[in-house]
Amino acid sequence: MMIKQKSPSFTIGIEEEYLLVDPETRDLALDPSPEILAECQRRLPQHQVTPEFLRSQIEIGTVVCANITEAREALFELRSTVSEVAQKHGLGLMAASTHPFADWHLLKHTAKERYDILAEDLQAVVRRLMICGMHVHCGIEEPEVRIDLMNQVSYFLPHLLALSTSSPFWRGEVSGLKSYRLSVFDSLPRTGVPDRFDSYGEYERLVNIMVEAGSIEDASKIWWDLRPSAKFPTLEMRITDVCSLAEDTLCIAALYSCLLRMLYRLRRKNQRWRVYPQTLVAENRWLAQRFGVEGSLIDLGIPGQVPTKDLIEEIIGLVEEDADALGCTKEVLHVRTILARGTSAERQLDVYKKAKDAGMKSKQALHKVVDQVLKETVTGLN
Repeated sequence: MMIKQKSPSFTIGIEEEYLLVDPETRDLALDPSPEILAECQRRLPQHQVTPEFLRSQIEIGTVVCANITEAREALFELRSTVSEVAQKHGLGLMAASTHPFADWHLLKHTAKERYDILAEDLQAVVRRLMICGMHVHCGIEEPEVRIDLMNQVSYFLPHLLALSTSSPFWRGEVSGLKSYRLSVFDSLPRTGVPDRFDSYGEYERLVNIMVEAGSIEDASKIWWDLRPSAKFPTLEMRITDVCSLAEDTLCIAALYSCLLRMLYRLRRKNQRWRVYPQTLVAENRWLAQRFGVEGSLIDLGIPGQVPTKDLIEEIIGLVEEDADALGCTKEVLHVRTILARGTSAERQLDVYKKAKDAGMKSKQALHKVVDQVLKETVTGLN
């Protein structure tokens, strides 16, 4: 028996956070001109270009896109325009989730009431938030469907993280993690794998309790890896690092949308993906954070560890029908390119190792890493 209901739109919205870099020193720009943001906003009125917590950051958000083709056009326009404006002001645009050697002690937060409150509330925890992420919104208009799919798609969050990793360095050192960003972000409250809920009403009750208790102002202060958006009728995926290459961003956005559509197909047949204990999903999250696509994840159906690349290849097969229906087969199949050549984290580490092997000092090698990421940030946009 089929459940009769209107299907979600599966629209796409992409948000990315970037770093503003001095191309001479390769360090973060401590106090970039406010005209950068103002000019970007003038030139991109249909999109969102906003400040982030640190002055050396800038955030973009696409318009609501009906499909991946529209998302591509929007993302390319945003990256290329913001990069062009930054260059006009003597800075480079860097899409990576950490800077290889910058020191958070030297950075200043943006002069804005929201960020002043965060600085006061979270103290040193938020002052060290020298990290950037990538969020993908997918249109799921019915709240009960949104919460049901959130419960199920959480299983795949570590796989998406592994494909996105771009933060292997922290304050001049090889961290040993492919996504050090999450180690920093997890020091904030209300982060990590989301709770599970039997209904959207149960989720709303949780939010209301926290608001009434004075812990948060609204649902936007819940910073889980995946959450119902507080502003839009979307399910917002937040676990991923920002990808240095725009094509990788589009691949992950497409794959996330297809996973949701696949789970919705199961729901229409009164079937569902098995919901596993959060501790096991969190363990996979750690494995993805530590090793990226080069490691293994626990196949919770066995259970046992399986190479991450094999599990992601299985996902491609799971969503083949959905990629075709959403018109994003090309973007989903780009997963294999990421698996073959590695994520930004692998490429950064490779550049660093080669520079060190060539006799460069650590700081010089880290400069090479910055140059590589600056180049990749605008690769293929024109």
